[in-house]
Amino acid sequence: MINSWRNNWNKGMMGIFTLSALLSLFPLFAVLGYVIYNGIGSLDWNFFVQLPKAVGMTGGGMANAIVGTLTLIGLACLMGIPVGFLAAIYLVEYDRTSWFSTLTRFTTDVLTGVPSIIIGIVVYTAIVVPMKHFSAWAAGIALGIIMIPVVVRSTEEMLKLVPHSVREAGLALGIPKWRIILWIVVPASARGIITGIMLAVARVSGETAPLLFTALGNSYWAHSLNEPISSLPVQIYSYAVSPYEDWHRQAWAGALVLLLIVMILNLGTRFVFKGRQK
Repeated sequence: MINSWRNNWNKGMMGIFTLSALLSLFPLFAVLGYVIYNGIGSLDWNFFVQLPKAVGMTGGGMANAIVGTLTLIGLACLMGIPVGFLAAIYLVEYDRTSWFSTLTRFTTDVLTGVPSIIIGIVVYTAIVVPMKHFSAWAAGIALGIIMIPVVVRSTEEMLKLVPHSVREAGLALGIPKWRIILWIVVPASARGIITGIMLAVARVSGETAPLLFTALGNSYWAHSLNEPISSLPVQIYSYAVSPYEDWHRQAWAGALVLLLIVMILNLGTRFVFKGRQK
């Protein structure tokens, strides 16, 4: 009798957990399905190779926005990943309990919750206004600042999962501490670190507000990082609020391409990392 009650209770709880998992997955697949449904029909070769048409004209594409988005992601990674990664190593391996490490963690947590538009305004005031023009550099710095706290926290938690005995074994063999960190600790936690970095990249890939204050936008090709540059989030926003039906169609296509870029970056990084692990 008791075993029967326990089995029924276990089945009931498993049903609740399974239903909760399905409900958490539903919004994701609903958004993906809706974007694919509206955007897949608007994708063609011209969308990837042509520039936007003039206001009111049909056709054209977002070639400059696609290249601009990849450029901005690259600039953000050049700033955000090294700073966040090295800061996490310092917090875990060199200074865990001092007032400075506590202040750094607190600042990182606060920066995580700062709205992206605030970061865009700060970078606009600090860089765009003194330079007197918008630029890809300013946008890359803004996105890099958004990436830093995500990389720091995820890398820090992954490094903490490596047993301390591993570090002690390396020290017992006479290996310098910096080599233990780079050759043993980091490779042991590399999979989780890569996942955290990809989460940071996915976040900044869709940011629009900071780019309005830093990169602004460009209807043509950007020939320098020191001038305004187009990006998919800003282009999607501009097309979505326009009164033209053809621009609405291209906005859905741009949203789908943005999702594909994030997915390809994630899958490609995991594939390369998996091959190196083997």
